[in-house]
Amino acid sequence: MSKKFASHADTEEKQVSFTKLAEGLYAYTAEGDPNTGVVIGDDSVMVIDTQATPIMAQDVIRRIREVTDLPIKHVVMTHYHAVRVLGASAYDAENIYASQNTYDLIVERGQQDYESEVGRFPRLFKGVDSVPGLTWPNIVFQQELTVFMGKREVRIIHLGRGHTKGDTVVWLPEEKVMFSGDLVEYGATPYTGDAYHEDWPSTLDRLQAMAPQKLVPGRGEALTTPEQCQEAIQGTRDFLADMYESVKAGKAAGKSLSECYAETYAKLKPKYGHWVIFDHCLPFDITRCYDEAGGEYPDPRIWTAERDTAMWHSLQEVVENQ
Repeated sequence: MSKKFASHADTEEKQVSFTKLAEGLYAYTAEGDPNTGVVIGDDSVMVIDTQATPIMAQDVIRRIREVTDLPIKHVVMTHYHAVRVLGASAYDAENIYASQNTYDLIVERGQQDYESEVGRFPRLFKGVDSVPGLTWPNIVFQQELTVFMGKREVRIIHLGRGHTKGDTVVWLPEEKVMFSGDLVEYGATPYTGDAYHEDWPSTLDRLQAMAPQKLVPGRGEALTTPEQCQEAIQGTRDFLADMYESVKAGKAAGKSLSECYAETYAKLKPKYGHWVIFDHCLPFDITRCYDEAGGEYPDPRIWTAERDTAMWHSLQEVVENQ
């Protein structure tokens, strides 16, 4: 029998950091686990990505309460993945924001994604019984929305498809601080099982053109210089290009998914193998690359717990038999 998901072996608790980026702007990070952003306005607080469960969200709330007693009125979903959004109920926010494409993903695959991710990431769903159900936005926008928290201006922008079809960044134009969601990672392997690899580079171009001075990636430490921001954007771009081009070439040559997986894994391992969740992401990532290459599945297929398991075992055997 093939081994369990790589993430099942990831049981060690991570060290949490609560980094001040500018006055009233904070990053909640934990050594490559999903990040949360905090924006404190004149009259209220905004939380960007909520953690996976209400129990886990309590630690974010505890950190917020160390720096402000203003009410948490706003929650932003940078995209739809259960590990990012199912903690939302803990904040009791008046407004939950998401792009139209993110809303559509919840309708289409919210429940399957919930069951799939809980099965993949047991440590990241501490207190899963506290989740009351799917997280639904009450404010949905097409391209861009501006929220004024008193005098503080916050722009919520859908720059294009990438990690999912609904990706949204949160941009503080005055401070030039960006919360990128999983469009950008730093020292962590991009998960691309629901991605649009053909679109992601141009979405990164638009993100880069905004010239963030500080950036909170979806995973990895908060980036506090323009040079670090550039490094993270370029690192994400390089990983995506190296992986997708390898799979695309393999598929064009008539190779099977298993052959493309073995070949691409071997190519990526020396350069990216030290990144967080590398072994967990690669089977999902390369499967989606193979589906997308050649236009067979322009939109990602829905991951279910059953599909996860079948794919994982078949591709793990390829690596183990090399």
